This record gives sequence, structure tokens and C-alpha cells, in this order.
Amino acid sequence: MAFEFKAVRRVEFSETDMAGIVHYANFFRYMETAEHGFFRELGYSVVMDQFDPPLGWPRVQAQCEYRQPLRFEDEVEIHLLVREKKSKSLSYLFKFNKLAGPSREREEVARGSLTVVCVTKQPDGKMAATHIPKSFADQIEVAPSALLA
Repeated sequence: MAFEFKAVRRVEFSETDMAGIVHYANFFRYMETAEHGFFRELGYSVVMDQFDPPLGWPRVQAQCEYRQPLRFEDEVEIHLLVREKKSKSLSYLFKFNKLAGPSREREEVARGSLTVVCVTKQPDGKMAATHIPKSFADQIEVAPSALLA
């Protein structure tokens, strides 16, 4: 069963602000990149149109704590960990690590979290929370507490 996913990417110039550091909002995009990769690794997409009705995963909580800046050309590892799994929602912890030097030492630069809810879209356009499909939920477990520290 899966409880983590890692994505590595290089900071693009367009992601930086006038001070030359990654604009804070991009950390939320990085979290989404890792979440999408996690779903793909399990054989799904965050747009679950193989179910009837199709399912989606809107965010109900998002936060990020910044510790050190990231700059243009830095490599960052986004480490997604499943923090909590409920019948209708998932919560993730994200650790952002700058990879530096020939040994690719990790320096934690930020931590974030997301809580997403599995929903169906009703005929009137409203969303309604629904149980996470068993075929998907059975592949996911909560990360060991030592990794969540």
C-alpha cells in the first residue's frame, strides 16, 4: 500500500518574484504536482471520470510554512506523505527539500498540508461528499508516524 510520493523539479524563472525567490503561491502548485503524481502512481487521475458519477477532489484546507527561500535553478524535492485517511477525505503532509551539492544533500525549506474531499457533482452543479472508492482507498495507508514528524 502507498503512503508517500516524491517529485523532483527545478525552479523555473517564471516562478520567482522580484526578490529572485519562489513566489509563495507556487508551493501550492508544487503540492498539486505531487498529489497528481501520487494518484497516477496508483493508476488514477484526480479527475476520476471512470466512476459514475465522476469524482473530484476539492481542497478544504491548505497551508504552507516557509523556512528558507528557493531560487531560480534550485532543485526541489516535494515529498508527499498521507497524514490522515478518512472515509471521504485524505490529508497530506508535504516536505519541501532543496537538493544541493554533488551528494544532493537535503535541506528542508518548507512544509505544507492539504486536506481534500472526495465529491460527486450533482445534476444541479453542487458537490456532495462521497465515500472514497474501495478500489482506490485500499491502495492507500497513513504514513508511519516517524516520517510525519
